[in-house]
Amino acid sequence: MCPILVGRPEVIRDKIETLGLDCKPQIFYPATIDKIELYAQAYFELRQRKWITIDEARKRVCDPNIFALMMVARHEADACISGLTHDYPEVIRPALQIHHTYPGATRAAGVYIMIVNNRTYLFTDATVNIDPSAEDLAEIACLAADFACQLGLDPRVALLSFSNFGSTPHPLSQKVKDALEIIRSKSPDFTVDGEMQADTAVVPEIITERYPFSQVKDANVLVFPSIEVANIAYKLLARLGNAQAIGPILLGVGAPVHVLQTGDDVRDIVNIAAVAAIDAMRRDNLRAMPL
Repeated sequence: MCPILVGRPEVIRDKIETLGLDCKPQIFYPATIDKIELYAQAYFELRQRKWITIDEARKRVCDPNIFALMMVARHEADACISGLTHDYPEVIRPALQIHHTYPGATRAAGVYIMIVNNRTYLFTDATVNIDPSAEDLAEIACLAADFACQLGLDPRVALLSFSNFGSTPHPLSQKVKDALEIIRSKSPDFTVDGEMQADTAVVPEIITERYPFSQVKDANVLVFPSIEVANIAYKLLARLGNAQAIGPILLGVGAPVHVLQTGDDVRDIVNIAAVAAIDAMRRDNLRAMPL
């Protein structure tokens, strides 16, 4: 894949020279693209029933973020990475407006790859769904398990709570139990269990000694009950536990769109670029498979 940068050519070339890079990316600046009207018309057709006029469409496609998303929609780019200078919702919202969710998914979710002591875990959802319902949690768990398979992991999914298998009855723990029943009713072969506390999920001895009936021991996919819990957990682990956090990685979006966090460093950008490239190639392979 050839890198494409959207921005002012003189600024980009000056930065490349300053950094002494041997790099010749394609550079697009929306305000000077001859076919910007084609982008505006395509965007208008997507959003005309959402209070967007053609004049407004012309203005919006000049935004580099929306322009990049439209490049993917028009198959002129394979994937889109944005967010270094945008707030997270400013990237996700237009991504879903333009690309929606992929077939079979009703929502997007965010996952972090957490590498702790050379072991890989997936934390979800720390970025998109603020207060997911039981149905939402069930879908988030399925999206994360599918992503784990893409990484070559055997997903062992734990639905987390402050309660262990009914130890603390409460509407919040009941929501997690309901999510488990939804998953099992739809995917009986799915390796998932809960509700369980975080240490129960990741310490096999706790399961062996106290909950031998659990279908999950030594979980590697951790589904958190709300965005605040997941966000706090991954940031504390990264900052105080010296874990490597790769993400956020968007799941369920209808195109390879991935989001950086404001102020991400070079390693973070490289990691997300690698994820986006793998995502794009996987989708191409799926499209090429015979029915």
